[in-house]
Amino acid sequence: MPTNGLHQVLKIQFGLVNDTDRYLTAESFGFKVNASAPSLKRKQMWVLEPDPGQGTAVLLRSSHLGRYLSAGEDGRVACEAERPDRDCRFLVLPQPDGRWVLRSEPHGRFFGGTEDRLSCFATAVSPAELWTVHLAIHPQAHLLSVSRRRYVHLCPRDDEMAADSDTPWGVDALVTLIFQNRQYCLRACDSRYLRSDGHLVWEPEPCARYTLEFKAGKLAFKDRDGRYLAPAGPAGTLRAGRNTRPGKDELFDLEESHPQVVLVAANHRYVSVRQGVNISANQDEELHHETFLMQIDQETKKCTFYSSTGGYWTLVTHGGIHATATQVSANTMFEVEWRGRRVALKASNGRYVCMKKNGQLAAISDFVGPLLPPGPTQSGKAGDGQWPLTPDSPPGEDEEFVLKLINRPILVLRGMDGFVCHRRGSNQLDTNRSVYDVFHLSFSDGAYQIRGRGGGFWYTGSHGSVCSDGERAEDFVFEFRERGRLAIRARSGKYLRGGASGLLRADADAPAGVALWEY
Repeated sequence: MPTNGLHQVLKIQFGLVNDTDRYLTAESFGFKVNASAPSLKRKQMWVLEPDPGQGTAVLLRSSHLGRYLSAGEDGRVACEAERPDRDCRFLVLPQPDGRWVLRSEPHGRFFGGTEDRLSCFATAVSPAELWTVHLAIHPQAHLLSVSRRRYVHLCPRDDEMAADSDTPWGVDALVTLIFQNRQYCLRACDSRYLRSDGHLVWEPEPCARYTLEFKAGKLAFKDRDGRYLAPAGPAGTLRAGRNTRPGKDELFDLEESHPQVVLVAANHRYVSVRQGVNISANQDEELHHETFLMQIDQETKKCTFYSSTGGYWTLVTHGGIHATATQVSANTMFEVEWRGRRVALKASNGRYVCMKKNGQLAAISDFVGPLLPPGPTQSGKAGDGQWPLTPDSPPGEDEEFVLKLINRPILVLRGMDGFVCHRRGSNQLDTNRSVYDVFHLSFSDGAYQIRGRGGGFWYTGSHGSVCSDGERAEDFVFEFRERGRLAIRARSGKYLRGGASGLLRADADAPAGVALWEY
């Protein structure tokens, strides 16, 4: 059974980029380190750990090897220490431009170099000793103020971002970290950037860029004047205060942002908990009572639905579905069947969830209507593996729901080889980049349209290639297959995948491996 826990703090992994735009790399052979890699992959990922002793020193552990970076008295560096010793202790010295300098604490020398000529023997800082921090985590998350224990969210009415929410509910709580010019911007769900004076702006101007700092596993954001973002006043408005050193008020946690969804039943009404413990399809608008947090168990691939009222969907007597469970159990787990633009949910009793005549949901059906084969449907459009919505409901329609993702109006995708990004000088998309582009989503009847740079739509071209300059939108279906990962199905029925060429293509037969995307 999956563990409970709606709010998981992300383990901060990052890459270190030198002055020649090459990443610090830990090699398995000889536990050597170099700075030769042009992109951020597994060997280039590091974790910063506080030194268990007293003081301000930190440890750098390779995510790939699980071993610690060390620097000897003679300046030689390696990544072979299974347990940190004296030579593994470094001091992080943030620079005004956002880069880091790493100094060996016991020996007082600076770490730097190029390619396979790295050492920790410099007595002064030159460009070769400057490192840019590039976060390796997915950049879309929830931001939690450590001192206030409140989540940051967009306040459109007040035109600000504030740390005043008990739960990260709804689209307003999504924060996207944008990496630009060796610094980071905080982008709200409406695509505006947070400026250090607390205002929101449409462009990532210098006052909206921050140097990232770590302290005891937490994050701090320093503006260009050396001041740190913090919640201010009773409203918790996020802006740079007077402090030039990060205290508890200036520290934040990044938490995983699970998908939050709404479901529409065959009566075209939203599934809701507004009426109490019963789950019923009886609402005409999507607000907090109609929004559910969807968590997928990595082992079983089954999912839970958590409501804004504080309860999980659970199977009760006679097949009813109530939002009353406080713990995850077998009865709170549902198997999702992806049926084109629709989904069906199977409860722990082996039966499908359906909408009864009074709108209430119950797991009492033994079957769902068959999928349509490829070809024209009653609507005249190509079949997409669903029953079309018509006045004469075919068998099984009461067991099918439209599932809509509501907390990703802007989308960042990462595959096994890197992020999805526009290919320079082309209308195609790369899938192996260290940097990422932000795409915009719109939703229509169980499918999504994706817009890229310049407002062009994604569409599938010849040989399954995915292009990003379409004048007309093409529908893509999202299938949430694993925790934090989705599959994207094109109109051809094939899934989008990355590959050795680095191009995004719609030619995968199964939603697995290179056809799964962090989102």
